[in-house]
Amino acid sequence: MIVDPGSLKQRLTAAKVMLDTGMFAPTWPDRTIRTLALLRRWGPTPAAAYMASAIRHPQRAALIDERGVLSFREIDRRTNALARELRASGVDEQDGVAIMCRNHRGFIEATVAASKLGASALYLNTAFAGPQIADVLEREAPVAVIYDEEFAELIDAGARARKRFVAWSSAGAGGGGKADRAPLLEELIERGDESGLEAPVERGRVVILTSGTTGTPKGAARKQPDSFEPAAALFSKIPLRARETTMIAAPMFHSWGFAHFTLALPLSSTLVLQRRFDAEETLRAVSQHAASVLVLVPVMLQRILELGEQTIARYDLSSLKVIALSGSALPGELATRAMDAFGDVLYNLYGSTEVAWATIATPEDLRAAPGTAGRPPLGTVVKLLDSEGTEVPAGETGRIFVGNEMVFEGYTGGGGKEMVRGLMSTGDVGRLDPEGRLFVEGRDDEMIVSGGENVFPREVEDLLADHEAIDEAAVVGVEDEQFGQRLRAFVVVHAGAELSEADVQAYVRANLARFKVPREVVFVAELPRNATGKVLKRELQAS
Repeated sequence: MIVDPGSLKQRLTAAKVMLDTGMFAPTWPDRTIRTLALLRRWGPTPAAAYMASAIRHPQRAALIDERGVLSFREIDRRTNALARELRASGVDEQDGVAIMCRNHRGFIEATVAASKLGASALYLNTAFAGPQIADVLEREAPVAVIYDEEFAELIDAGARARKRFVAWSSAGAGGGGKADRAPLLEELIERGDESGLEAPVERGRVVILTSGTTGTPKGAARKQPDSFEPAAALFSKIPLRARETTMIAAPMFHSWGFAHFTLALPLSSTLVLQRRFDAEETLRAVSQHAASVLVLVPVMLQRILELGEQTIARYDLSSLKVIALSGSALPGELATRAMDAFGDVLYNLYGSTEVAWATIATPEDLRAAPGTAGRPPLGTVVKLLDSEGTEVPAGETGRIFVGNEMVFEGYTGGGGKEMVRGLMSTGDVGRLDPEGRLFVEGRDDEMIVSGGENVFPREVEDLLADHEAIDEAAVVGVEDEQFGQRLRAFVVVHAGAELSEADVQAYVRANLARFKVPREVVFVAELPRNATGKVLKRELQAS
């Protein structure tokens, strides 16, 4: 059922998509020969991408962060030195390296150095608590942990028997002068040998952790791709182009931020990174560096729009061609407001850590059908199945199953997601409209039965998000003696607006069936969210 990634038609289509990005611009013949040779040895890995860009565009800015600019040549040489020093410290091919960093050069250099060694990179969520980190490190058993100094106490219990390296210290290269502190990456780079390395026999894996919003975070292992076709799938829907500037505000330890890091590699894009998200600072950076791509999660976009028209107008954002979103649900009203403010440059990807991507909504999709998750990109199949595994007709709700080249290999602790005829479950339910656009209605396990009626909270949440007095809302199911379960809505009201429980209930009753009206409305100052913007519904249900 899955489109054969090796089919001639797909390979030709992918090749055209890649050519259209402009990544294969003419260069000196010797550079082309050297680039092709290293790609044969190293494959489409982060290591190869930086080496190739160092050959083709050595002086081009590869990265801009709070400590300045690094060129492709500098990153290539620095990661050679870092890889050699990590190896001398005991990190070998196929070993695991845990990385707990915010968005800055340390994240990228640790990733590229691990790739040059053939080591596997495990990305830790910067919002995890100490016990979660300890559990993950015990299960995944990396030999080393690379972390920002601010997380030293959090990683301490789990990293006691492991090699430790500090990626970012507020004190800079001096690291505060403590004799017993972990070495800084910058120190390893300064003393390391910058000469090139031999390609590893085996490529390292990438392990992204699930968000943990519905349980203990799991490690989702994914091999490095064998070709550029997975990148072509995303380029077929999102018009990313070579040698432009991309600002990644979404956390790079998460699938979405990491995806744009990897997409930038073959494009030789300049990455703009900031360690902490600030709505206005993000706009300032986009303007200052003339970024053509801004990578966000939906709650970040919401915070930017909350700045107001006058503040947004202070910044020249005319360079923006793409605002790329993923990571959590995108309300249709938010998409429309964003496009009215920034133009039709919004692209929303629906997927999961396990299946990578499923669908992408283009600006045309979002204008025509606000709230849609879009259509499958090149080489991806999406089917909606009932409980018996039979495909449901357009307009009917079914479980979402996906097939593409980048579905994960399984959880590192064992187990995986449900598979039906080669397609993997996302754990969500949704429906397709007559034009083949997907609408995600919520988690399969979030459906509640109230008085015998099936209700998905997402529909109520989307409606509440459209209310002029409501900033954001989340709806959960709670136990009810009479009805089995009932809906409880948590609502954040606009500053200065007044809204009662009866007002909210009347609004829902006027727009949806009576059994979808929340029996309780709780007004809160903000919704609890994880680092990628997903609402922590377990906390709401426990409150």
